[in-house]
Amino acid sequence: MSVKALIADDHPLFRIALKQAVSALLDDHITETSTLQETLSALNHDPEIELVFLDLNMPGNDGLFGLSQIRLLHPDVLVVIVSGEEKPLIIQKAINLGASGFIPKSSSLSEIANAIEQVLDGLQWLPEHLIAQVEAKLPAEESEFAKNLEQLTPQQFVVLKMMADGLLNKQIAYELGIKETTIKQHGSAILKKLKLNNRTQAGVLFKQLMNQV
Repeated sequence: MSVKALIADDHPLFRIALKQAVSALLDDHITETSTLQETLSALNHDPEIELVFLDLNMPGNDGLFGLSQIRLLHPDVLVVIVSGEEKPLIIQKAINLGASGFIPKSSSLSEIANAIEQVLDGLQWLPEHLIAQVEAKLPAEESEFAKNLEQLTPQQFVVLKMMADGLLNKQIAYELGIKETTIKQHGSAILKKLKLNNRTQAGVLFKQLMNQV
């Protein structure tokens, strides 16, 4: 397959192993990054990248924040989570946030190949031994919140994360280099899109969804 892929993982040995596993399928059109910032930069500079293998614990990636950022900024890019974690709730959260698949780092080469083929065919792939557990849905409130996140602009998403981290409007304005009144406008728009009444509720739900619990 002539598909450009990006392996985003901070462990060089695992990047080498995964590259060897997928290169036969993807004609060796593979880019490597080791931080979330490098990953976002690579996607910005190469619009032909179609598939990203994303490690949940790489530098700059706070839980599922990296997945949300990529899906928000590059909605046409397929993102497959590759992780040493196999908790069903984490996998379900990733799927709700738009991941096309979840590959445990313990997967065999044949499983990885099967996952890639299914994802490129437009299907979601999950490890067979975890499917039944993953099918237990997230709480309804959290699922709706994940769906509504897709309506935010990239800057609104950043503002929401900073709100969830406990920063005041003036602190967010200072960090982003914009007016406090603009932050207030973003805050109102965020709550409207998320169908919530206050920033505390928004912050709590954001933390619950992003954290790997």
